[in-house]
Amino acid sequence: MTYSDQKILELIGNPSTRETGYRALVLSYQKRIYGIIRKMVIIHEDADDVTQNTFIKAFRNIQKFQSNSSLFTWLYRIAINESLNFLEKKKRRFFLPIEDHYEAMENYLSSSHLVSGDYIEIKLQKALLKLPDKQRLVFNMRYFEDLSYEEISKITGTSVGALKASYHHAVKKIEVDVQSE
Repeated sequence: MTYSDQKILELIGNPSTRETGYRALVLSYQKRIYGIIRKMVIIHEDADDVTQNTFIKAFRNIQKFQSNSSLFTWLYRIAINESLNFLEKKKRRFFLPIEDHYEAMENYLSSSHLVSGDYIEIKLQKALLKLPDKQRLVFNMRYFEDLSYEEISKITGTSVGALKASYHHAVKKIEVDVQSE
């Protein structure tokens, strides 16, 4: 059963149905949010953890949701922030030189049974790994999620012009990377 944003918010807002509302929130948006996060953090187990953190953070802060965007847009913003924070912490925690981090992620893409796709798709994913996190994010949102620059701007709080520039730079870097192999 799917619930409208309004119904989910009503359920969460009522102390007697708060838990049901949380389950409805997760059931309604978990797959999409997981997909977004997975494209950023790559590793399935990490994506599961970040997805769980996203929903916990959303639930704890649901009173801050102002209904001037959809619940999905708000969750998307939380998921992006959680993904970027996770990646930053992971790089710092393991003191990985950036090249080692990319190599580890490329190895995961090449060897994991959890990553599906043909040669071209895996080559694209490897090229995406080399992009700065925020460029990769903009590329994923525009290319894979097919969001407009205006939608991405609402989610990220970045100007449309800056998003267009980021996307353009990402595409150029990917083209160079894919052609060089």
